Amino acid sequence: MTVPLRHFLVGLALLGGALLVGIGLVADAVPGLGGLVHVHLFLIGWVCVTIMGAMTQFVPVWSGTTLRSRRLASAQLALVVGGLVGFGAALALGRLSWLAGFGAVMLCGFWAFVYNVGRTLATVEEFDVTERHFVVALAFFVVLTGLGVLLAADLGSGLLAGLGVSHAGVRGAHVTLAVFGAVLTTIYGALYQLGTMFTQTALRGIDHRLRAVEEVGHPVGVVGLAGGRLVGSTALARVGAALVLLAALGFAVVLARRLSEMRVERTPMHTRYAVVALALAAWIATAAPAWIRSPAAPEHVLGGPGSAPLLLLGVVGFVILGTLYHIVPFVVWVERYSDRLGFEAVPMIDDLYDDRLAAADGTLLFVGTALVAAADVLAGASGTALGGGARGPALVGMTLVTLGVAVFAVNAVWVIRRHSPGTLARVALGRFAAPRAVGGSDAVESDAEAGGAGGGGGTVEGDGTGDEPAPAE
Repeated sequence: MTVPLRHFLVGLALLGGALLVGIGLVADAVPGLGGLVHVHLFLIGWVCVTIMGAMTQFVPVWSGTTLRSRRLASAQLALVVGGLVGFGAALALGRLSWLAGFGAVMLCGFWAFVYNVGRTLATVEEFDVTERHFVVALAFFVVLTGLGVLLAADLGSGLLAGLGVSHAGVRGAHVTLAVFGAVLTTIYGALYQLGTMFTQTALRGIDHRLRAVEEVGHPVGVVGLAGGRLVGSTALARVGAALVLLAALGFAVVLARRLSEMRVERTPMHTRYAVVALALAAWIATAAPAWIRSPAAPEHVLGGPGSAPLLLLGVVGFVILGTLYHIVPFVVWVERYSDRLGFEAVPMIDDLYDDRLAAADGTLLFVGTALVAAADVLAGASGTALGGGARGPALVGMTLVTLGVAVFAVNAVWVIRRHSPGTLARVALGRFAAPRAVGGSDAVESDAEAGGAGGGGGTVEGDGTGDEPAPAE
């Protein structure tokens, strides 16, 4: 169980770094290529690392199978994070010749993740809607990381000049495959499962038709949009953009319908999912005009003014934080309390975190995201890069978002610190943590480490190098 928790803790730390760099950018305090550092810390350091941890935990659960290798799941985190730290340092120091090497290290980590989860899914006889989305997302991960290494090499050596494609075109395709291909496809697939499971509802009526539109239209649209941007074809990019927007609208309706028919008590997760449906609709409204005019333009890679914060913070951010409000307590609860159920009084999963902190971070994040989006709209209307009256709201908004994430982190870490059978250092550092002197504690922590990332009907097994299969709770 510590494998996914470690991903989440490392991801939160990198998110904090990304937000601090973002504040510095708004205040004009970050020199050089700080914008690229900010983007990669956010998307790779937090979003992708969290996705990697979540898939490692829940693919075996949802699919009723076994994880291919726990060792690969640990190695993927070390490779991606190590490569990212080096990549960010190279950007900050202006050492562009280092980028390709650190990019290759990250590629190895992502491909280890794709291989591990892909081999896990390969044992499933028939895919459901969530598994189909995950397979498509894994394919996007493979392609986008390859393009990322090409971009890194081009920054250091001008490699793309001899390949007949432009740096801007490859960058547009890379970002499209990352945000809309890997990340948004994963989110859609996960929410089909989580949105119904945690509202105690089922898709019905128009939901099935909208799901069919999204399941076909979204991946086809992502490929069209990325391909159009890569080769500079406005017509192809426009068709792809239309499909991506149509799929997003259909999914937003499905999610809103599940929340409106919810049969359980509202939790912080449900509140954040409601924000996701609202933010997704707002993103469509801001992105559609820009994409209809010029979908291949570099300044329209995520849409028009206001689109980037709505998509990255309002949709992606709230999905991840909302889901973590269940995943983190769930993982800890299974490891600490599941075998006591029926024998003694145990807390409920939602009792592990602090409701007041959850309300506080939700308010901070919502208001902060709204201010950042409004500032982006003002900057777009004035034709400036967060100048004039837009800089103040953007700075306040980024500060509020950072505070909200800090409050969430305190809440999540407190759950682990108070309820996890292993120490926080053991969860975060694994075998690199200093061992305790008390023998019994070491045994408990070793058992927690060996629990892997299974759960439900799945198990986690070794990779043929001496690990014994560890059945999930």
